Amino acid sequence: MSLAIIYSRGRTGINAPLVTIEVHISNGLPSLSIVGLPETAVKESKDRVRGAIINSHFEFPLQRITINLAPADLPKEGGRFDLAIALGILAASGQIPKVRLDEYECVGELSLSGALRPIAGTLPVAIHTRDAQRTLILPEENVREAALIKQAGLLPATSLLEVCAHLGGQKSLTAFVPETVENLNCANIDFADVHGQFHVKRAFEIAATGSHNLLMLGPPGTGKSMLASRLPTIVPELTEQQAQETAAIASISDKGFDVKNWLTPPFRAPHHTASAAALVGGGSHPKPGEISLAHNGTLFLDELPEFDRKVLEVLREPLETGHITISRATRQADFPAKFLLIAAMNPCPCGYIGDSSGRCHCTSEQVAKYRAKISGPLLDRIDMHIEVPRVSHEVLRKGSPGGEESSAKIRARVVAARNIALHRQGKVNSALSTTEVKTYCELSTQGHQLLEQAMDKFALSHRAYHRILKLARTIADLANSEHIQIIHLSEAIAYRKLDRNQ
Repeated sequence: MSLAIIYSRGRTGINAPLVTIEVHISNGLPSLSIVGLPETAVKESKDRVRGAIINSHFEFPLQRITINLAPADLPKEGGRFDLAIALGILAASGQIPKVRLDEYECVGELSLSGALRPIAGTLPVAIHTRDAQRTLILPEENVREAALIKQAGLLPATSLLEVCAHLGGQKSLTAFVPETVENLNCANIDFADVHGQFHVKRAFEIAATGSHNLLMLGPPGTGKSMLASRLPTIVPELTEQQAQETAAIASISDKGFDVKNWLTPPFRAPHHTASAAALVGGGSHPKPGEISLAHNGTLFLDELPEFDRKVLEVLREPLETGHITISRATRQADFPAKFLLIAAMNPCPCGYIGDSSGRCHCTSEQVAKYRAKISGPLLDRIDMHIEVPRVSHEVLRKGSPGGEESSAKIRARVVAARNIALHRQGKVNSALSTTEVKTYCELSTQGHQLLEQAMDKFALSHRAYHRILKLARTIADLANSEHIQIIHLSEAIAYRKLDRNQ
């Protein structure tokens, strides 16, 4: 029977569902039809495959060829199925053996010469192929990315002819042996570059430890962007599981994935002109946005009020749930989006209210209108509100009298405190559920009284109540304290500055 079955992988969000490619050749007028919900790029593969087969010195069957991409209800896109379709045609026509085809999965785009071209989203393919206990045949340019998945069987190839020689037993493909990937450090920047601003550095240390969202308010030029850019130098490296999740998202994006930054938490800083789709993801074929590309890392929004209000409002659900679901008429894609939000803004339209220069002439109505661009529900989800004042000329020139702490010293404290939380509850403090907050964030009677007074005085929400407790738990961990003390709780309450100004 002129039937061949080849396994490949599609793409849905960050998943790579199995696609079974069935090729049947029968008598009839020469034709080639592809069924199974193929999109334009897949339909065009018939011409690429025909050219690749002929230029690889094989015979293209002059018969009726039917190619089924199963499951039929899964949309198929891109050129990733070219290699599998070509192998299916050659196997069904008897030009290569069908034996052991079920041991492999194939992905790759073909050129007319038969050369293999790289595809996007190789990392999810490698993960699912490994779990299915099959060997992945893929373009050579994709293999270093796929090799980050441990115990994945990988056979890189440069052309259709090489793959056919391997399947025919003439010349075997060489299994790829992964190299040790050394993580790059941000050697060019350090928190020691920032003079003064001790309370802001303290807030960044707390934010990095417990993954607490932070908002900076200050005049232009006080170092808000400089501080935010140095956050990656104090956050812990990603675990292998986190790195795989983050890399899988980057792998399917348009910018691709940099293997050299395998364990480095991502840092994304979109411009304030970014649209809602750019921030959360979208498109007719849903792709991840900035919040998903910042998964397990940091999203920095500079000049926060300059973002369109509707754009900022789409952050509310991801900040709470840690994922975003993009729905379209024909498909739905779910992307993870657990990120640390760092935002910066001026205190007023001109930026100089409260500054020692006395340059501000904004009215109270103008200030209120400016700050109202940040909605209450979004502000409620930001744990810490920090003022970043202007430092004196002497501190700027000479530095602080006691010297500036390096990122390495701060990072050591962050790692130690985070390990305490991970050992206690298996997650960072900001990720605690309501039930877990009751278990791990217990207060003394005096602590309850203090928090209740703050709730009444500042009209804090129930969400703010739990966020203060989580923040206090992180502060206690940095102090290596088993219980939350009054001093830890007081500091956590003090960071809700904008709540007090409302």
